[in-house]
Amino acid sequence: MLKQVSSKSFATRLKENFLRHKSLYLISIPVIVFYLVFRYLPIAGNVIAFQKYRPGLGVLGSKFVGWDNFKSFIHDPFAARTIKNTIIINLLQIVFGFPAPIILALLLNELRRPLYKRVLQTASYLPHFISMVVVAGMIKDFTASDGIITDLCVMFGMERQSMLGNVNLYRTIYIASGVWQGVGWGSILYLATISTADPALYEAAMIDGANRWQQMVHVTLPVILPIMVVQLILRLGSIMSEGSEKTLLLYSPLVYEKADIISTYEYRRGLIEMDFSYGAAVGLFNSFVNIILLVTVNRIARKLSNESLW
Repeated sequence: MLKQVSSKSFATRLKENFLRHKSLYLISIPVIVFYLVFRYLPIAGNVIAFQKYRPGLGVLGSKFVGWDNFKSFIHDPFAARTIKNTIIINLLQIVFGFPAPIILALLLNELRRPLYKRVLQTASYLPHFISMVVVAGMIKDFTASDGIITDLCVMFGMERQSMLGNVNLYRTIYIASGVWQGVGWGSILYLATISTADPALYEAAMIDGANRWQQMVHVTLPVILPIMVVQLILRLGSIMSEGSEKTLLLYSPLVYEKADIISTYEYRRGLIEMDFSYGAAVGLFNSFVNIILLVTVNRIARKLSNESLW
């Protein structure tokens, strides 16, 4: 009886809340439908990772093979290479790409002339809005044997070559172009957080004799520290999920040794070679590792800084 009363009370409260905020619930319906159709329903398709899937037979008619596809990936001669390349590229992006927006936000915050600040902000944001296909085309043209970046490197004694075809230069080009494209957009979050800082903190620091550098270290950085921790957790939690789009547009068989990553290998095996079950198994393995990393990094961050996602 008590359970029925409690359930009825909850239903009543839910109904009252819906009537009070009806417009908000209605607005959220398209978002909910989108995530149900394009995010949650496709999860059921992961069952083919445990099958020898054949399109003609469908999911129900394909043979169940258990963990065979995962074992095939683990023993695949290319598995170690793709995992290593994925981790190295992501770690390099964290080392060089993660602090870049923070540094830019701190520098922009120190500008006192609004016009200069707006111009620099706009210039740094623009690359984010350029299509990845266009960016990849620009990179290929600029680093070709007769490209402008190649010409500059030749001036400093480098041999003229197609830089993207050099396995030792691929990662440098990949990481540098990523920093250039994302540094401005990434700084928006930190600038917005800095703007919420209490001016009294800066006034107190000035009274204590702190210069601009000391104010930035002891006031500005602590203000953005929680956001930095959350962003780092998210970045480390997706260390195995380097996007395939940019890699597919830039790499070639000449640089597979250092450019081939899990997502591109999954694309070639799963779609190009039409081994759908193998591709699904690789993707599921990747997601599982990311979940473990996310939970682990979140727990470590909570213990070290008392900041975490949950």
